[in-house]
Amino acid sequence: MGPVNLLSDTQTRPSQGMRAAMAAAEVGDEQKKADPTTIELQERVAALLGHEAGLYLPSGSMCNLIGLRLHIRPGGDEAIVAANCHVAGFEAGAPAAVNGAMLRMLDTPTGIFQPADVEAALRTPGDRYAPRSRVVSVEQTTNLGGGRVWPLETVQGVLGVARDAGLRTHMDGARLLNAAVASGVEATAYAGGFDTAWLDFSKGLGAPVGAVLVGSEELIDEAWRFKQMLGGAMRQSGILAAACLYALDHNVERLAEDHARARRLAEGLAGVPGVTIDPSTVDTNIVFLEVGDAAGLCERAAEHDVHVGPMGPSRVRAVLHLDATDADVDRALEVLAEVA
Repeated sequence: MGPVNLLSDTQTRPSQGMRAAMAAAEVGDEQKKADPTTIELQERVAALLGHEAGLYLPSGSMCNLIGLRLHIRPGGDEAIVAANCHVAGFEAGAPAAVNGAMLRMLDTPTGIFQPADVEAALRTPGDRYAPRSRVVSVEQTTNLGGGRVWPLETVQGVLGVARDAGLRTHMDGARLLNAAVASGVEATAYAGGFDTAWLDFSKGLGAPVGAVLVGSEELIDEAWRFKQMLGGAMRQSGILAAACLYALDHNVERLAEDHARARRLAEGLAGVPGVTIDPSTVDTNIVFLEVGDAAGLCERAAEHDVHVGPMGPSRVRAVLHLDATDADVDRALEVLAEVA
């Protein structure tokens, strides 16, 4: 019996079909805009998300870094974000260190804030003592919020407040297609109204590397400059882009399987003494549970080759993905019930 790895959906490995697509990819010099496979991926994701142009980047963190860089100006600009979002907690302080941005962090356990929260966070225009409200960033789905899906009406409300205040908008769409599959709402409906957005391929979609940032032709042209500056430019990137195209063709609709397994895991854990979990909060592929000693539980589970992650003193995360089977869920339930 092999290990059960539920640490993250970044743990996926390319399938044989994906590897074959990578091996057969037509390639060229990406920096000269001569790699046909990369160009196809960029155009396809731009259309999927409702934007004019796209740019293939090595990681989602670089998409966030460059996306915010396109909006933040010198002089104390501020980005409004959820306090538990990836930009705020897992990108090594890049908004401040690289972009010179202040973060206005909204405290919301689900990672989903309301239009009224944005309105309340806005700085008074012309106040030279305060940071300047500049951009609102939305994370779809929310990671530490438990894989929750932003309702379309909430997204539209936030965009409306930002637009009325003259702010730019950015979507961290690392798991955007999880949201689209779970809700039945097209990705373009979620992402099309933002100035910049992006889609990750190295999570539930199963590719080994990469994400695509989208926006207007003008913004993506400027994003190329920052890609070069930050060392994100590549050469024959079509080998990697081919994996992403394969993922779009084969691994999108099957995200529903991850969601179903996540719910089954949550429902099974709900009956375990010592575990607190509400299965109704599991929208997609991320499951959070509360226990007395998160690190201890994860260590004991690892001894049985079931791997989940401590996300605080009492919080444990399990993430379902295409390498996790029904048998893996059964095994995880058995072990977690035993060690809890």
